[in-house]
Amino acid sequence: MSAVNPVPTTEIERLLTRPSAEQEALGYVHTLREIVQQPATWVDTAAQVSKAIESHQLASAFDPALRGIVLTGSGSSHYIGESLALGLQAALHTPVQAVPAGTLLTHWHSAIPNDALLVSFARSGDSPESAGVVDALLAQAPDCRHLFITCNANGHLATHYRNEPRVTVLLLDERTNDRSLVMTSSFTNLMLAGRGLAARSAPHAYRQRAGLAADLATRVLAEYTDPLAVIARRDFHNIAFLGSGVRFGAARESALKMLEMSGGQVQTLAETFLGLRHGPMSALDARSLVVAFVSADPAVRAYECDLLRELARKGLGTHKVLVGADLPADMINDVDVVVDLPGLAALGDEDAPLIDAVVGQLLAFFRCLQLGFKPDAPSQGVLTRVVQGFALHGGAA
Repeated sequence: MSAVNPVPTTEIERLLTRPSAEQEALGYVHTLREIVQQPATWVDTAAQVSKAIESHQLASAFDPALRGIVLTGSGSSHYIGESLALGLQAALHTPVQAVPAGTLLTHWHSAIPNDALLVSFARSGDSPESAGVVDALLAQAPDCRHLFITCNANGHLATHYRNEPRVTVLLLDERTNDRSLVMTSSFTNLMLAGRGLAARSAPHAYRQRAGLAADLATRVLAEYTDPLAVIARRDFHNIAFLGSGVRFGAARESALKMLEMSGGQVQTLAETFLGLRHGPMSALDARSLVVAFVSADPAVRAYECDLLRELARKGLGTHKVLVGADLPADMINDVDVVVDLPGLAALGDEDAPLIDAVVGQLLAFFRCLQLGFKPDAPSQGVLTRVVQGFALHGGAA
């Protein structure tokens, strides 16, 4: 007797089991697969980075003469740096800053020391800013060293500088080179690879944390996709993502995902919990959705919970998505979605942006479908997967 295929029970299962032609027609065949594959790819990325550390492939990136580390990229790739800088600085005991590639292109002389390690994050490695910054620094800052972390074996960053001794390339698995317009698994895998910079003395612990993060993301996908899909379809007109420390980088990335995948129809805001009071709170009302990435650190969490209680008293953001563990009951109402992940405390705030990003991706994905857009290419021609070339002007910076 032939086996009976189980009936799909979750929103993701139903979407993934549709015929390929339907998935193509609805425009989500790449995006959903790339979101779902993240836990498995994280384990592989951590193993790859650990191997690169143990084989001393990255040794040239850690010249003790270098004065600090600069993390750079554009758009989502810049938010990777924002999600990493504070954690890497604490672990490495050296100055670490995140600077957008566009700022480096125009103002690198005043933005960074000329003897730093420049870590460039790139899905494609083909954006005009990436190459322009590298070329300028190779010519004008000979003491600067470069580490490219990229997903595209055929991209400019991966291929053009092979014979340059000041450049080290860490090429991630091809699966991370998202085919969708929006960055999902590329974002989180590039971030995880960047976290490996703090793992030189403990690659085994780094792999363990990646495994824990993969387990937590698997739980999010299995248990929280349906409630996130429901709240993503509610009648909100704007959305605020809140995060403290490195989790503010995840908030900025999540806001960008929602903006991109809603074709700009949902206005987004990313802010720190403490920063919200200083003007941005005026953008919120009862029809706003608030997404809060709540810290496991008791002192940080106390400030965050005070802010969330203040929003409740003022009737702002009456629908919320809370990502954390053991959240106080008085902060939660019946219409909220609480992504309750006890293991998040063990993972630590420094690695929590991986999980935050998955939650933001799911909210944006389901809002995109609700609006009738195609997640693989939601901008209707306004955006392209790789930013189109533009003129690079000499004499900048």
